[in-house]
Amino acid sequence: MQNVTKFTIFQTKWGSFGLAAAQSALLRTHLPADDPEKVKTALLKNLPNPQYDKKLLKTLQRQIIAYFDGCSVNFSPNIPLALDGFSQFAVSVLTACRDVSFGRTITYALLAQKVGKPTAARAVGRVMAKNPLPLIIPCHRVIRTNGTLGGFSAPGGIPLKRKLLSHEKNENQKSKPTPFVSTKATLNKKH
Repeated sequence: MQNVTKFTIFQTKWGSFGLAAAQSALLRTHLPADDPEKVKTALLKNLPNPQYDKKLLKTLQRQIIAYFDGCSVNFSPNIPLALDGFSQFAVSVLTACRDVSFGRTITYALLAQKVGKPTAARAVGRVMAKNPLPLIIPCHRVIRTNGTLGGFSAPGGIPLKRKLLSHEKNENQKSKPTPFVSTKATLNKKH
């Protein structure tokens, strides 16, 4: 049986957000933008024969909408991700980044230490720049040791990184983050 790629584009308060998944795992996300067609084009680049599915990962869609509505959301580390094509080092960095909670930040250097490569801060930055799953893997929470933001390769660049961190800081002061249940069991279900 062929592993079909599905996608959806849905509206948040910040704009159109995109998700792409194979039957077994999340492949890509695209942070909100004003033009849903541009989101679709970027999200689906080099994905073979993607099929639109409005109900794809509906639970995750609701969590993402809640995040951009101003809720404190920690995305479950149990959401299955497809990180094929990444080195073992890159997978370890991306996996460790998932542990950075809503409203928190970590430095590139500390993330390098967490994966057992204390001198690899720049390499961590290069991995973050290739993150296919922004927000789910919260690369916007990774900053420089001196407290400055560092880079952000997602569309919207540094201004969007600043906005995401400000959103989380402000919301974190209001309430405690709400962890959501795993979407693993609902990945293939219709809602």
